[in-house]
Amino acid sequence: MPEIIVIVHNIRSTHNVGSIFRTCEGLGIAKVILSGYTPYPKLPNDTRLPHIYNKLTDQIHKTALGAETMVPFEYQATPNLKALATQGYAVIGLEQDDKSIMLPDFKAPDKIALLLGEEVSGITDELRDACDYLIEIPMKGQKESFNVSVAAGIALYSLSI
Repeated sequence: MPEIIVIVHNIRSTHNVGSIFRTCEGLGIAKVILSGYTPYPKLPNDTRLPHIYNKLTDQIHKTALGAETMVPFEYQATPNLKALATQGYAVIGLEQDDKSIMLPDFKAPDKIALLLGEEVSGITDELRDACDYLIEIPMKGQKESFNVSVAAGIALYSLSI
């Protein structure tokens, strides 16, 4: 099983963040990095105002159900993909793109940093270009994409087995 870190970048919904935490806990993900404007639970020495971090922590807890306290996490204003690469992680963006490899066809490396992007716009071009690979979940229905937390669960399960 590969070592996996999940990067949650610019996800607006606390419910999606909580669901991603819960999925990560269930699949034994090593760490979650929350970045950009993604809401995140209270940190030690948190510099946000208490009413802000308490509100966000409570909202994330509604779907994480405690997983946010079990999975190591950190916040970065901008995800440091270069640092992850120097630590041996292959940075893999989960995104629909002409360059994407379909998830069933992707051979997972031993160390993965899975990048998740905005609910509507996905991963920015700048971050896509910084990825070692882009992967995509094949769709069979009429909708264009899965909810980001559902897509994360599908991809993480597939990558972790």
